[in-house]
Amino acid sequence: MSLKGKTVFITGATRGIGREIALKCARDGANVVVTGKTADPNPRLPGTVDSVAQEVKAAGGKALPVQLDVRDDTAVRQAIDQAADAFGGIDILVNNASAIMLAGTLATPVKRLDLMFSVNVRGTFVASQACIPHLEKAQNPHILNLAPPLNMNARWFKDHVAYTMAKYGMSMCTLGMSSELKAKRIAVNSLWPRTTIATAAIAVNFPEAILKASRQPAIVADAAYAIISRNSREATGNFYIDEAVLREEGVTNFDHYAVTPGAKLYTDLFLD
Repeated sequence: MSLKGKTVFITGATRGIGREIALKCARDGANVVVTGKTADPNPRLPGTVDSVAQEVKAAGGKALPVQLDVRDDTAVRQAIDQAADAFGGIDILVNNASAIMLAGTLATPVKRLDLMFSVNVRGTFVASQACIPHLEKAQNPHILNLAPPLNMNARWFKDHVAYTMAKYGMSMCTLGMSSELKAKRIAVNSLWPRTTIATAAIAVNFPEAILKASRQPAIVADAAYAIISRNSREATGNFYIDEAVLREEGVTNFDHYAVTPGAKLYTDLFLD
């Protein structure tokens, strides 16, 4: 199913996975709402809402850049209404914005705890809540959360319990909303990478060796595209893994996604 003419609202779209999803959708002729906190160029962290919007247009899509902090629920609702007015509705919401701090309980400042819950859990909930009235009018509506499967193995809590709770909060949105919204035929799914992905978050929070043992964000974007192109009546309530999704689509060779071709890949968090 083509995304041509469909409107895709993406949080955290100025770099990394969010940017790659925006460009993937743009190549299919989608209308892409590029949101993120970054409006002014930063030489240490490239990517702004305007620069990605220009890339979207160059790739063949239409773009609406919106500076947005997902912690501001009023701004989120205004941005979603603005997008619906600009493009005549919203078909897909991608909740990609996320905050991370991999630290134990004593080493996690309360401000960082609040940030992770405000961005990851609250941001996902608020954006979904504001989009639902628009998604109800779409032909093939999807909410896709970049969140892991709910793995209750204690090893995924003991070293960074605050981050795990915040990411699992996004996953619980998938679990609950997929059931709640099934009657409205709005698909709600999660997507998580099998390996670490070469993003700024990995570069900052992991050793360089892990960055080199990662895959490029394009693999997640390709998987996301496959999911949001599926029939929303049938594909909902799933905790997808990027590689498995692409195998279902007939992909057998993943070498081109590797940062370091031939290197042993590093499995991402929350996957045993």
